[in-house]
Amino acid sequence: MTTTPDAEQPYVDTLTSQLCCRHAPLLATAEDDNAVLRSRLALAVAFIHDPTYDRDARNALAQHLGLPEPAHPKSPETA
Repeated sequence: MTTTPDAEQPYVDTLTSQLCCRHAPLLATAEDDNAVLRSRLALAVAFIHDPTYDRDARNALAQHLGLPEPAHPKSPETA
């Protein structure tokens, strides 16, 4: 970690506060966008692991999204 000489510290503090004020709205927007994407991914994962939907569709979606394919329960005939 780099240390700042005492004479430069007020300048560094001023720059830091300016950057925080300028970029806080952008950071909040990015965090909101990430929350939306996380919720959409959670919905996709729930679909992939729901056995009431078509197995081939769930496998294809998992593969397309780069997610693990769902585990398929064994049918009574193969158990």
